[in-house]
Amino acid sequence: MFESRPTQIWLALLGTSLALELAALFFQYQLDYGPCILCVQIRAVLLLVIVLAAVALTLHFARKLVSLVLLPCTLTFAWFCYQVLGIERGWFEGSCTFEPPFPAWIPLHEWLPSVFEAWELCGYTPDIIFGITMAEMLVALSLLYVVANIWLLKRAF
Repeated sequence: MFESRPTQIWLALLGTSLALELAALFFQYQLDYGPCILCVQIRAVLLLVIVLAAVALTLHFARKLVSLVLLPCTLTFAWFCYQVLGIERGWFEGSCTFEPPFPAWIPLHEWLPSVFEAWELCGYTPDIIFGITMAEMLVALSLLYVVANIWLLKRAF
């Protein structure tokens, strides 16, 4: 019974990350809300979470290591989401640029521009439901990711 819980957490991370990526593409291509640089970076982190969750589900012996690698990913996800919300609410001064945020050794914006190319400046996210903006929802979800990751680490060690 307890052995299946980590599997369920990994499946939840995989499923929600995939759902968030698909939702972002729906908002971009169907509703015409283009991503900003921070949004593109969030997409990249979510892609990494998808890969890590798939590895953890496939290679059970690697779960400890994957859980450790996942921690900076979930913290980065939370930080980017908080930055988006902060810019949207005016807590942070500044705006994004259109400069690609990816290093030369992994130019995601060149490999897959339809997903990882910024279209707009930071400052606004659309309402999702009941007046909750995408930034607010992402902050809440990112905190759940951090909590799930901490739980996985406690179970692994």
